[in-house]
Amino acid sequence: MFCEIGVGLRPAPVVLQTGSVTAFLDHIPLFFGHTLLVPRVHVATLEDLPTELVEPFFTAASRIARAVRVATGAQGTFVAINNTVSQSVPHLHAHIVPRTKGDGLRGFFWPRTHYRDDDHREEVRAAIAAALAS
Repeated sequence: MFCEIGVGLRPAPVVLQTGSVTAFLDHIPLFFGHTLLVPRVHVATLEDLPTELVEPFFTAASRIARAVRVATGAQGTFVAINNTVSQSVPHLHAHIVPRTKGDGLRGFFWPRTHYRDDDHREEVRAAIAAALAS
């Protein structure tokens, strides 16, 4: 479905279209102005986004965040990407949602945890650094 919207084969309320990305209003928004940004080529997750599309994708996300804030009179925006888990459509998409203090959005609070100690924190940090280096 997002592939078809991205290339103009399925109608959608498009707010931005470039050679690399398409942005359109979510059909069931959290708040009016909730926009989805997708790469025009099929990419399942952020991890799969080709390097040459990273800059156009995130530049568009930044531009849309500002436009959504200004257009809706919001105080800010919430920008989120799900990768596989909670990803309702298997096509990379960023949610850009207008936010205002006290707007009632409660669905994005997750339980917090603590590292056992400084050694545990360092173990996790080192594992992530090693994965980045490989």
